[in-house]
Amino acid sequence: MLKHLKLKNIGPAASMELEFGERLNLITGDNGLGKSFLLDIAWWTLTRKWPSEINPKLTAGKKALPSGDGAASIDFSFTAKKKEEAYTSTFLRREQAWTGRPGRPANPGLVFYAMADGSFAVWDPARNYWRTQDGVDIQERIPAYVFGAAEVWDGLNGKDGKPICNGLVLDWAGWQKEKGEAFNSLCAVLEVLSPSAKEPLVPGNFTRISLDDARDIPTIRMPYGQDVAILHASAGMRRIFALAYLLVWSWEEHQKAAKLLGEEPTNQVILLIDEVESHLHPQWQRKIIPALLAAVKALIKNADVQIITATHSPLIMASVEPSFDDKKDAWFDLDFEHTKVVLRQRDFEKHGDAGTWLISEAFDLESGRPVEYEALINEAAALMEQEQPDATVIKKMNEALVAALSPKDDFLFSWRYICKQKGWLE
Repeated sequence: MLKHLKLKNIGPAASMELEFGERLNLITGDNGLGKSFLLDIAWWTLTRKWPSEINPKLTAGKKALPSGDGAASIDFSFTAKKKEEAYTSTFLRREQAWTGRPGRPANPGLVFYAMADGSFAVWDPARNYWRTQDGVDIQERIPAYVFGAAEVWDGLNGKDGKPICNGLVLDWAGWQKEKGEAFNSLCAVLEVLSPSAKEPLVPGNFTRISLDDARDIPTIRMPYGQDVAILHASAGMRRIFALAYLLVWSWEEHQKAAKLLGEEPTNQVILLIDEVESHLHPQWQRKIIPALLAAVKALIKNADVQIITATHSPLIMASVEPSFDDKKDAWFDLDFEHTKVVLRQRDFEKHGDAGTWLISEAFDLESGRPVEYEALINEAAALMEQEQPDATVIKKMNEALVAALSPKDDFLFSWRYICKQKGWLE
């Protein structure tokens, strides 16, 4: 598991340091402050390759570069299969590269990275790790499997043109026809990742979507009784399908490779997920983090799972309250203060609901109301501070507040009470 990162002269801040929890790690902060950047760094420390180095088609996952003229470094440690890896990498400007430790790197287990744009990256300790030839460590295998958004669905080929992965559509169809362990695993993961027990994600019958497309397209059985082609499903559903498929594909392929090597499959899994709430309806956001933990456990018995995720969602933050454990979990928050980006590990205080999380240190909003209503309330609050405001102004403000706010709004209740107490309203 990734234990710590310490960055100097790289990224939006002069320095950043994170001590990760062994299970769940949440990263919050405004756009542009470095959440995705930190996930890219985490992937690189575990695999020593930038996603776009392996798949140049990606628009994300680019190599991180120094942010100034001084020395830049990435200091990290993680718990590996047999030992703990700790290393400080520095940036060599002439080579435009980050230094690596000579020899075979440590083995972090199965690493899975879901990027915000629909791209995915997978590092498999059986298929991507170094091998030995004549007693010498060499790295001839593919360093990782990196999928562009379309390649998740249509398949991924190697540099030689040979297929590495058939893609979601063909594999799902093949697994369903075989009715084997892979399809059982896919169904189990889809069930765990479903938005609710009343709306389970259940595969339906195959369909064809075009006279010119001879593929049998898998479908999902909707609550209203229709089977909808997975290619025609909503963006949120497709996001979940991609997560479920690549988790199952990665584990299936890892088990086969481990068997060929005569090794036991790994039980260490690290999930890096950018914008975990992406495309998901609020009812899905309320359960996605616990569901991901449960999905890996359903797929891999005795799995040791670490999740590092970035989020903009107050519902995500509220959803983890029942299970957040200070001994195993951590919350990191990026802020913009006095023209500088600051990263802090914050104490996880329960707020009870998403609305209260909106005005917490995670999101720093004055309220969850529209900005126009917020300005109106600030104006009304200033009126209440006056000794004897003009009666016409009070009347107009009351009409504006009644038109804007819910009858159950706390501020409207306070406004009416105070105004009546002072004799400004009847």
